[in-house]
Amino acid sequence: MGAPLDTIIIGAGTAGLAALREVRKRTDRYLIVNDGPWGTTCARVGCMPSKALIEAANAFHRRHAFEAFGLRGAEGLTADIAAVLQRVRALRDQFVAGALQATDTLGAARMAGRATVLGPNAVDIDGTPYATRSIIIATGSRPRVPDEWLAFGDRILTTDTLFEQPTLGPRVAVIGMGVIGVEIAQALARLGIEVAAFTTGNTLAGLKDPALNAELAALLKQEMLLHTGAPAELREVPGGIEVSSGPNRVVVDQVIAAMGRVPNIEHLGLETLGVPLDKRGMPAVNPQTQQIGDLPVFLAGDANAQVPLLHEAADEGHIAGINAMACALTPALTPAAAPAAAPTRFQRRTPLAIVFCDPQVAMVGKRLADLDSAHTVTGTVRFTNQGRARAAQRNYGRLHVYADRATGRLQGAEMCAPAAEHLAHLLALAVQQKLTVHQLLGMPFYHPVLEEGLRTALRDAARQLADAANAPESDLASCPAIGVPALE
Repeated sequence: MGAPLDTIIIGAGTAGLAALREVRKRTDRYLIVNDGPWGTTCARVGCMPSKALIEAANAFHRRHAFEAFGLRGAEGLTADIAAVLQRVRALRDQFVAGALQATDTLGAARMAGRATVLGPNAVDIDGTPYATRSIIIATGSRPRVPDEWLAFGDRILTTDTLFEQPTLGPRVAVIGMGVIGVEIAQALARLGIEVAAFTTGNTLAGLKDPALNAELAALLKQEMLLHTGAPAELREVPGGIEVSSGPNRVVVDQVIAAMGRVPNIEHLGLETLGVPLDKRGMPAVNPQTQQIGDLPVFLAGDANAQVPLLHEAADEGHIAGINAMACALTPALTPAAAPAAAPTRFQRRTPLAIVFCDPQVAMVGKRLADLDSAHTVTGTVRFTNQGRARAAQRNYGRLHVYADRATGRLQGAEMCAPAAEHLAHLLALAVQQKLTVHQLLGMPFYHPVLEEGLRTALRDAARQLADAANAPESDLASCPAIGVPALE
């Protein structure tokens, strides 16, 4: 097999490219191999084209508020679905081109092919074995589609194929109402497509707070058919595909499968590593190191099925790249040996997840289901009467903040609210800095802004704290005397 490489990166998505950046700082003895299209899932079929679709849908949907603003003629507006999708693809191609720049100039270090792990220190690429001091696995994930649905051919869509369609509709079913399902279902409904959405559970968009889940469900039902609680079944009927869920029946032209994603780990050879695998074929992965056991093998990004979000995948690739190089470049390490030194354990960032529906959904830090209700207070605000939200005709949704009852320290938040992406970032910074409710209330809030709703929720939480009776009378800090009469 020749002299060992320092590392082989399997997969060129977000995690793989983040690992590559760290590897290239430290060595030129590496390979990055990718099976399938280059460019990240986010750029090609994920977060970026979906946001382009959502922006078009929301722009068209705003026509319903024009009358309230005194703007006439909105009834003459139409949505050209084919043109919308063409713009999505054009933007997508630009995003992909940017991602490709990271690998286009790598020369022989860049390989297209299928990689199979032969053990902790060897990888087969299309029949050629390569020795390596470390391995980084970042093979990503793919949409989950039941095998029996494949009989419906190209009428079953996923995010891998949705944006390639020349047009859509006029009747579409979305199966699964997690993050992807909620975003896509609402976007298509706002573009004028008849959407029927189905989910086996009663939670939407990853929300764990029952009150917020009910809020989102009520708002979505104003725009589409929403059926929860029973699994969806498909069958061929004259005129299309019949989707049934309990007593609910609808006939549609296309079905979008949005039932989560599956890590791409099959046929990868993980069984050769000599570590236990769970029923999915997944080894245990340390989230702070990305290491599998004590091996010089690291599993990062969607492939490890831990937190399938781009910023987390980028962090995990970064961690994997640093630790793989530490293993590879340890002088005492031989291709047949375990790492001589323990890898660096990285503190992970405060959990942050955002769903780009309207109102936006966001989860920060610990969720309500993760907390002990006896030791937690919930501060609430509804945006129905919030000034800036009313001015913008966006006065819907609510925000919950969770704080420790005894200390007042902010634990997390869930929201279904306008501009949640910005509120969530503020709260994520606060949680990571371990701020209390009173400390946050001491920060500036401008008027009129949606963030004033956050202040209302914080004040609601403050009234429920264990020491509420001894709380400061003012959000402002007091200024003690400084002992200089001329300056008092």
